[in-house]
Amino acid sequence: MKPTRFLSVLTAALAVTLISGCGASRRATTLQVGSFNIRYENRGDSLRGNGWGQRCPVITQLILFHDFQIFGTQEGKINQLEQMKAQLPGYDYIGLGRDDGVHKGEHSAIFYNTGLFDLLDHGDFWLSQTPEIPSVGWDAAMNRICTWGHFKSKETKQDFYYFSLHMDHIGVQARMESAKLVVSKIREICKGKPVVLTGDFNVDQTNPIYNVFVESGVLADSYEVCEIRYAMDGTANGFDPNSFTNSRIDHVFVSPQTRVIRYGVLTDTYRTMTPEAQKYENGNFPKEISFQAYQARTPSDHFPVKVILQLPKK
Repeated sequence: MKPTRFLSVLTAALAVTLISGCGASRRATTLQVGSFNIRYENRGDSLRGNGWGQRCPVITQLILFHDFQIFGTQEGKINQLEQMKAQLPGYDYIGLGRDDGVHKGEHSAIFYNTGLFDLLDHGDFWLSQTPEIPSVGWDAAMNRICTWGHFKSKETKQDFYYFSLHMDHIGVQARMESAKLVVSKIREICKGKPVVLTGDFNVDQTNPIYNVFVESGVLADSYEVCEIRYAMDGTANGFDPNSFTNSRIDHVFVSPQTRVIRYGVLTDTYRTMTPEAQKYENGNFPKEISFQAYQARTPSDHFPVKVILQLPKK
């Protein structure tokens, strides 16, 4: 090959390489995120037919089928989290128990697919005047905690922050001050990097405390800015599949520049046998098809929220 021809081929190859490399660096980071209050394990729920033992496999199958890549949970105790992890191959979680800062009490754990994300850093803080130690804040009824993680996409190499919290269900002042604290912590920890904040906020979209988040300048409600929305119900159901509410108390907030492609409240249910269950036929279907009266149940007393988004480039 003549020298001039060789140089032309080499130059073209380098150009293709540079263009490909630039394309890779500009590739959007798409995430499938979620928030799921899984309901703490307790005897009362079991007596009413909503025990954790039957709900756990439903929850984990739901997560796998809907392909939650990273999601925040609330109310899970250490045994519940470990059982979920065992049924979610390829997932791990971060988060401390709110009662002792180790394993005791409920968690606001973040589960993530380890094949998709590297965990760069993580931490926890309490929703109180002393956020660095286990504590009850203001007029709250109990300890409340927020867990955060700094993650990096293995595919695009873009990093982002993820927060999961559970605000108090009684203390109005505690919820207001907790909202201010979380916004302050996001500014302090994330330093302008993309962030996702999920959780059970115990305030709906009409509450002034909700405005602390959406008027902060660092967060937007994915429900409001999404391109496609599927929300046939609110996010709390009280274990009643026939209930309905307009209120959304489980939120997914994102950096304002984030593109929210899809938002959904997943009202999946499952069935358990009733004592009087009898088989019956329906004339609209062939005779070999029979039905049986079962009771519809929800996997938790909250519906999970799933959001598909693209992170803003920094």
